[in-house]
Amino acid sequence: MESLPRVRIVSPAPPSANNGNAHTAERWRRFLAVRSRVDVALDWHADEPVDVLLALHARRSAPAIARFRAAHPDRPIALVLTGTDLYRDIDRDAEARHALECASRLVVLQPEALQRLAPPLRARARVILQSAPRLLRRDGAARSIDLVAAGHLREEKDPLTLMRAVARLPPGAPLRVLHIGAALDPALGRAAERTAAAHPCYRWLGALPHGVTRLRIARSRALVHPSRMEGGANVVIEAVRSHVPVLASRIDGNVGLLGAEHPGYFQPGDDAALAALMLRVADDAAFAAALHARSVDLAPRFDPAAERDAVRALLADLVAVSGRGR
Repeated sequence: MESLPRVRIVSPAPPSANNGNAHTAERWRRFLAVRSRVDVALDWHADEPVDVLLALHARRSAPAIARFRAAHPDRPIALVLTGTDLYRDIDRDAEARHALECASRLVVLQPEALQRLAPPLRARARVILQSAPRLLRRDGAARSIDLVAAGHLREEKDPLTLMRAVARLPPGAPLRVLHIGAALDPALGRAAERTAAAHPCYRWLGALPHGVTRLRIARSRALVHPSRMEGGANVVIEAVRSHVPVLASRIDGNVGLLGAEHPGYFQPGDDAALAALMLRVADDAAFAAALHARSVDLAPRFDPAAERDAVRALLADLVAVSGRGR
């Protein structure tokens, strides 16, 4: 009986990071566990027996990718590109660009991302949409009009646009804004504290366990996602899978998941437009219903079975690559 391939998933984020990379790495480990001997680690070293390298994040996994390619030029590498890879690092970071050249296969997490790759790289790329289990709130579970933003406080997630939008809400606005995420940038944490002190409708909850965050989203009136760059945000998918409306910045990472016709977009950094959308979700029942219907329609697109099959097909392709060269 042919032995199972040894697969290393290199993730720049340990499970304790509670972020998109960590969740993706663990989900893919589960998907591949029945087809391979798979583990997840922060790196790869030359004395570790691995047949297939699957790396998340071009820049941060670049050293592991370069070492693996040098040690095993005939063994396959799949590289999953993140938002910071696609929309920043491949334009300015030589190690990130080298990682792309080393990879046998490239993976992007939404179709708009393919346009960021030159044609020779695009020929080696495929789209794998991420997924989340369905989690629907029970009727009556939401006792207030809560809007949830979930993402660690760092520049790429643009939490300041959310805070400026909160400052534009009129006193007594019939909603609460719950902001979940650790202050990876201390200055943004201080800004969140000032916003909470000045505006009682805003609460910064800090980092919460993933399961608790999902419940907060499922019980909310809408998810607010103001990011400036995304590869394909897990939190947007989780909201959609809970049939929760999504207010999102019009960036490729969001458009690739929600579609160009999604009614809940605002331009990146436009806090006035975001404030108007938040009030409209609270006050305009027809608009809220249209956003809800949009999430219901999109939810099957992010079913875990589809992602599982795509990840397993990727592994099968990589094993075939190892038999015929890059």
